[in-house]
Amino acid sequence: MARAVDEWIGKTDDSPVPARVKLRILDKYDNTCALSDIAFRPGDKIEFDHITPLWLGGENRESNLQPVLEKAHKGKTSTEAKVRKKVNNIRKKHNGLKPKSKAWGNSKYKKKLDGTVVLK
Repeated sequence: MARAVDEWIGKTDDSPVPARVKLRILDKYDNTCALSDIAFRPGDKIEFDHITPLWLGGENRESNLQPVLEKAHKGKTSTEAKVRKKVNNIRKKHNGLKPKSKAWGNSKYKKKLDGTVVLK
């Protein structure tokens, strides 16, 4: 009978993942990248990615980690950064922390339908 292993949970969001936990995660994913489904080979740079990002409420725990190749991880992180920026900007605007655009609203000029610009 195999012994039950407790799930690893980091004490903080910055807690490094121990090597024994990394090996368990690699076994769980059959030594393949969770994002590209490519089998890991010797020399590959393997990174451990949070499935649900920490900024979206994900936890630094074993069940929220997946092994990924460096290139695939950079792509996922880049996409998440764009989404995070948009979400944060919307939250700031909603809470009155971001000033509204001053493109034409506060100008002494106005643009007519024919494209000409005149004083208000």
